[in-house]
Amino acid sequence: MIWILLIAALLAGIILPGFWVRRVLAKYSEPADRYRSQGSGAELARHLLDSFELTDVKVEASELGDHYDPGQRAVRLTEANYGGHSLTAITVAAHEVGHAIQHARGEVLFNARQRLVAAAVKGERVGRVLLIAAPVIMLLLRVPQASAAVLGLAVASMALSTLVHLATLPVELDASYGKALPMLQQGNYLHDGDLPHARRILKAAALTYVAGSLASLLNLGRWIAVLRR
Repeated sequence: MIWILLIAALLAGIILPGFWVRRVLAKYSEPADRYRSQGSGAELARHLLDSFELTDVKVEASELGDHYDPGQRAVRLTEANYGGHSLTAITVAAHEVGHAIQHARGEVLFNARQRLVAAAVKGERVGRVLLIAAPVIMLLLRVPQASAAVLGLAVASMALSTLVHLATLPVELDASYGKALPMLQQGNYLHDGDLPHARRILKAAALTYVAGSLASLLNLGRWIAVLRR
């Protein structure tokens, strides 16, 4: 019984953060025209970037989620937030601009995060290759231990992404509370009563990658189960 409760608690800890993030962002996407008079998420992002003299940073629509691309120097927003006028749209836009400011200032934590993320991406690629190679190695060598070793390396490589996002959470929190929130408050961009809601959205924006990484642990759990066989 205790093990069942522990497993249930672990699964809740992995699944619930992602559910909460999606719920918060969806909740404040309505009403969709709440900030129509102030402009869309893309327009606010452009305005904020220009106010920090980051005129070389682009604002683009993206199908790959809201993010800042330091390589291309671009703030990328989903279609809903790019052209949207909801509280979620403008708040998420401010969060991504926060990352652009971190980059422009050469902040130590942001630069360290970029190096870690690059390593994590390579690790995930290696992990995928090893997962595909494991059955082939087992068939060729007919040594179960070799296949298990390859699978173990694959799982470890793919787990690196989760560890990176957890380790770099301070960068996300700074983009939300150290950059975006002061910009929204000092610029009087928020309607009366919206500040507490904006804080929740900023927390969700900061936890987006962590929540996604935690969810990926479910896939890793399946591979660990394979290794134990």
